[in-house]
Amino acid sequence: VQLVESGGGSVQAGGSLRPSCTVSGFIIDDNAIGWFRQAPGKEREGVSVTNNNDGSTYYADAVKGRFTISSDIAKRTAYLEMNSLKPENTAVYYCAAQHPLFGGNWLASGVYDYWGQGTQVSVSS
Repeated sequence: VQLVESGGGSVQAGGSLRPSCTVSGFIIDDNAIGWFRQAPGKEREGVSVTNNNDGSTYYADAVKGRFTISSDIAKRTAYLEMNSLKPENTAVYYCAAQHPLFGGNWLASGVYDYWGQGTQVSVSS
């Protein structure tokens, strides 16, 4: 099983990025894929999750209305569309998969089994 993130980068405040997470080793149609981030000196926090089994999505309050999570099942890839980025969004962004699906607190890192290596997102003011 492998999760590989890509699509991070550096943008100015107000800009957009769309990192992706490609999964190998299982089909993602009945799993949850989550995005987390960790800024320097801070704990890892949940950003957004998609439950591909029932189509539900979840967002941290800080990103609601600006970030959108989606999945392309055929490509085994999840995306995080990030708009109106702020300097405080600077962090390493990780994707994670819950496989098999069992639920829990979707935005808690402890309920995920597999993790990617992370992709850096830097937002300048």
